[in-house]
Amino acid sequence: MSGLRVIPTWRHGQERLYVCLRDGRNIAWYDREAARVNLLSEDRRDDVLEALGPFLTGPVAVGPPAVPTPAELARLSLHPDDDLAPNRPGEALQVSLDRDPGPQRRLRPDPRRRALAAEQAVGESLDRLDGVGWHALHSVPLPGGDRVHHLVIGPGGLFAIHTLYARKARVTVADPVVTLGRRDSSPLLRRVRADADRASYALTAEVHPVLVLVDPADLAIITPLRDVRVLADTEIEGLAKLGGILKPADVQALHATARDRQTWVRV
Repeated sequence: MSGLRVIPTWRHGQERLYVCLRDGRNIAWYDREAARVNLLSEDRRDDVLEALGPFLTGPVAVGPPAVPTPAELARLSLHPDDDLAPNRPGEALQVSLDRDPGPQRRLRPDPRRRALAAEQAVGESLDRLDGVGWHALHSVPLPGGDRVHHLVIGPGGLFAIHTLYARKARVTVADPVVTLGRRDSSPLLRRVRADADRASYALTAEVHPVLVLVDPADLAIITPLRDVRVLADTEIEGLAKLGGILKPADVQALHATARDRQTWVRV
């Protein structure tokens, strides 16, 4: 037995299978689309091909990667358990629901399911920005059980995004209070700003707070907003128009730092 593990990942439409040692270090990866096995250690060539045997589909090229990208190097340097990039939108909520589905009630559905639907909708929109130089991370864990719903990094800067399910509700924003219809009211913008501040501390870079409302009937902002954006989910892709803040190399470096779980343990 070689003792190697194969860790499949699927993100932004591309499948990769990483081959790891027992301690979690990566020594190779299989790019199915390119039909290539990239080796970081020629000494383990036979072991790597044996481990990947059940996954290989047809002839493949085998050899060292020509020029690893910064993103690939960042991925390879992380233990799989510390890499946040594979997190699905709403990952933490999905895990919570898998562990405890809760009672099935038609009139009062579990609020976690509405929150999950909101995070999934926003996350899918953010992931579509990947093709224009942006990177999104989802369910970024913070100490104390908190989390940043989405962190997006691109030419226009860094944004910590909090999502709110607001289907068919009139939303009124009077900084820092957000009111849904005639009932739910809370100083939500304080939390949105606090999440962005913690992310700024962790990444030593300015992170802008954003509240995204999913499917609101109407949005009324009745007091001027200070340093926070409030958007409907249909406006998310407008972030792609922002630019002139970060160079591609800076985006890659910040993404490499942000995807490491250890970055967030002391914020």
